[in-house]
Amino acid sequence: MRHETISGTIAYTSNKPGREGAARGREQFRITRHHDGAVTIRAHCEIEEPDPAVLRDIVYSLDPAGRPADCFVRLTVGDAFMGSGWFRMTPDAIECESHGPSIGRLSQTVPTNGAYDGFGTHPIICDAYLTRCMADAAPGTRRPLRVFLPSLDHRGATPPQIAEGRLFLAYVGEEEITVAAGTFACRHFRFTDEEGGMVSKDGAHPPYDVWTTADDAALFIQGGVGGYMQTWYELVALDR
Repeated sequence: MRHETISGTIAYTSNKPGREGAARGREQFRITRHHDGAVTIRAHCEIEEPDPAVLRDIVYSLDPAGRPADCFVRLTVGDAFMGSGWFRMTPDAIECESHGPSIGRLSQTVPTNGAYDGFGTHPIICDAYLTRCMADAAPGTRRPLRVFLPSLDHRGATPPQIAEGRLFLAYVGEEEITVAAGTFACRHFRFTDEEGGMVSKDGAHPPYDVWTTADDAALFIQGGVGGYMQTWYELVALDR
């Protein structure tokens, strides 16, 4: 086989007062990079806190040029089926076929109306991969980020359907970071939501810091969300 496979586990913990370091879930991922440059990211995410718990399975593929190609989402919330959906990206539009108890059978085709930076699927490993759109940026660079997603909810806990979100992404700089999986040369990024482009019942998404490997793989190493969420994420196992 000529493809490369990377797999690992990300621990989800809390930074809330009185719960610092408490486990709140986990994510297992597997990335396949094909000989022609095409990439498929598979992620199994379990969010146990806060209630209701979220269980998400994602299979997301990008073409050899790094453009989103297709994505499958299956979502369980509170141990009940929320919905599943398949997304296909064309040069001019995103198509969706999804189903869920609250939406029935849904078919969508949404024009993209120009360039966009990526497809936000909600797993932490995919958040890190999205930062590749600033791979050549200098420290201190900050720019708008246009993405499409299967849900604008901060945990992605709504039935899969096409949505557009606008954030800002800043490149803070290079750092060496040590986590349970090892020590890595990293790039530090910060997602912010000043314009409310990712709105849930709790308001705009709080600032979100992400450290990725300083190579083309942009693997997630550690990160955290402030504000009302107070969450922390860390790579605890890696097989490369």
